[in-house]
Amino acid sequence: MTDLALSSSLAAAATHPDPAFPRFHPRPARGWINDPNGISYIDGRYHVFFQYNPLSARHSQIQWGHLSSADLVRWEEHPVALTPQAGGPDSAGCWTGVVTMDDGVPTACYSGVQDHGGHSQVVIARGSADLVTWEQDGHVAASMPADPLVTAVRDPFIFWFGGARYAMQGAGLADGRAALLLYTVESLDDWKYQGIWLTTADPVAAAHTPAEIWECPQLVEVPIASGGSTWVMMFSLWLSGDDHEHANGVGYLVGSLSADPSSGLPVFTPSSGGKADLGRDFYAPQIVQLSYSAGGDAASALLWGWANEGPGRDGRRGRTQEEIDDAGWSGVLTHPRVLSVVEGVLEVAPAPEVLAYRGAAVASGATGSVAVPAFAEVLVRGASSSVAGSGAGSVALLLGSGAEAQVVYSGSLAAGEELRIFIDASLVEVYRSGSVATTLRAYPVPGEEWQLTLPAGATADVWELSLPA
Repeated sequence: MTDLALSSSLAAAATHPDPAFPRFHPRPARGWINDPNGISYIDGRYHVFFQYNPLSARHSQIQWGHLSSADLVRWEEHPVALTPQAGGPDSAGCWTGVVTMDDGVPTACYSGVQDHGGHSQVVIARGSADLVTWEQDGHVAASMPADPLVTAVRDPFIFWFGGARYAMQGAGLADGRAALLLYTVESLDDWKYQGIWLTTADPVAAAHTPAEIWECPQLVEVPIASGGSTWVMMFSLWLSGDDHEHANGVGYLVGSLSADPSSGLPVFTPSSGGKADLGRDFYAPQIVQLSYSAGGDAASALLWGWANEGPGRDGRRGRTQEEIDDAGWSGVLTHPRVLSVVEGVLEVAPAPEVLAYRGAAVASGATGSVAVPAFAEVLVRGASSSVAGSGAGSVALLLGSGAEAQVVYSGSLAAGEELRIFIDASLVEVYRSGSVATTLRAYPVPGEEWQLTLPAGATADVWELSLPA
């Protein structure tokens, strides 16, 4: 394959003038980014698109940026993929959507907004075989449903069930419920609306995914740790007045898909659910279905999320809008994450490929208080249950020292439990064995260092992060 890259995204990050800029999470050097979009694995290459404003660090005139990788480690930055078309159905922005193959042609299906009133339509664009160049002719595959109960629609997602292709969009209803809308998609050029599919009137959904609008809906088949697979829905839980705060975060539902005996359409029945991330700085994830199980054990899926900048939450020091403007960039995508389900509960782990960033060892079997570099991976192990006095304790990740120290993360650590912590300048990801991740932002000032405090009996291995040769 010809090298189509403009530059190596991670190599350029190493010389970025802002010490808070991440070096191991690819993104352009400048501009605003948010939702990951169009994640796909085509011809041996991962493609990650994302909401992008290259002109400033603010959320405006959204385009699709584009990164790709053959190994989830070395990332290349490509030209902007989709741009708003003057007078077109996306003149006010090319918003969230997916990329799928359609008769061998990469095809983007995304929310186009024509004015700033907020009503979106599903717009189609066709890509080149390498996904680097795109033809935007303004074709609309689905407009706002005529149903007066539906007041907001956004974020198309495509899935397959029973050999047929379907799509869904997140929605808000006039009575305050969040909802999913279902479409049959025999042709990507013409989606057939089938009605309201699921709402927060469902008691399991109400308990685990409360919102006024379900944004960025996802539906994928995920392996069960004990064998087989199950279906997982995921929603970003929008509330009026969020303004990128997103207090409800991201929720998920685990359930089953079956065919309605009369219509043949899929029916999703949720059985359990929870939070997809425990941090306040995580939103709008997208999942790519890498394989389906077809009743076996081969289902697999990867997730990327968006970690936004912020004014500081939960006692952490943030950045003001003026500081963000001066820095010239905003937003980070998380590491790719592997999903599985254990006894009805979602488990999230970093993709194994991320281990390639592990560099020189800084500490091995450290105890008590441990200094941690600004770019680091940490493996924390709870005390063995055979060790006397090895009950549950608390782990804390601090930035700074003394009275001015910020507690960026704190959490319990049971005997035998493991935490993997990644620090990439201002982005912290904490992965707990048997649970979901916690995504946080924190901004060191000159002279501040990271410090990890461990409970009695717990140990930590620490590595610097480095780019592989």
